[in-house]
Amino acid sequence: MIEVREYLDQKGASPYEKWFDSLSARAAAKVAVAVTRMGQGNFSTIKGVGGGVLECRIDFGPGWRVYFGKDGDRLVILLGGGTKKRQQRDIDAARTYWQDYRRRKKQEP
Repeated sequence: MIEVREYLDQKGASPYEKWFDSLSARAAAKVAVAVTRMGQGNFSTIKGVGGGVLECRIDFGPGWRVYFGKDGDRLVILLGGGTKKRQQRDIDAARTYWQDYRRRKKQEP
């Protein structure tokens, strides 16, 4: 089993949670299923988008995406989400979050 966590910025806010909470119930259910599958090790709809960030494509609605990074073999950090329409902006934000996550992890005692 793979542990799935949300990235928290320095203020303790989760960009993923903010995005997820804005979804309709039906879209949120589709995203939740995709995240559950990742937790079970199913990465069949995943591709790299650069900078250590991965994208899970969800074939529903406007082309939902979930952005995340893998911290080893057993930990996934959810960075955010979006649609195909604003994909590059979402990828850029996810890369920034991932760099921050890795920088702060290195500073841990």
